[in-house]
Amino acid sequence: MQTSSGIKDKVVVITGASSGIGEATALLLAGGGAKLVLGARGLDRLQALAAGIANQGGEVSYSPTDVRRRDDVCALVNLACERYGKLDVLINNAGVMPISPLDDLRIDDWDCPSHCAGLTPGEAHDK
Repeated sequence: MQTSSGIKDKVVVITGASSGIGEATALLLAGGGAKLVLGARGLDRLQALAAGIANQGGEVSYSPTDVRRRDDVCALVNLACERYGKLDVLINNAGVMPISPLDDLRIDDWDCPSHCAGLTPGEAHDK
């Protein structure tokens, strides 16, 4: 698949990168020459994805990341800034899905820093 030439050398952070849409996005952007910083909870799959991208000549780093933990998200953004000196794109692909009966009204389960509070890369890097 062909990607826009505008992605080459862009630094892209992807959360939820170890499978599904996140993995497919990482592979597509790596093929276009993006420098990737990948985060996900599934460390084994994350490592395998990063190794596959590196073996194909891509630039990639990764960090175990649970988007429900602000420190994890900040560490991922900081990794991009430390390794590449910048962050061009943040793809907040990871999702959270608390499961409970609707009438339990477990609203606090949805209080996730990157999804609900609108954590921006600048905020993460400043932490």
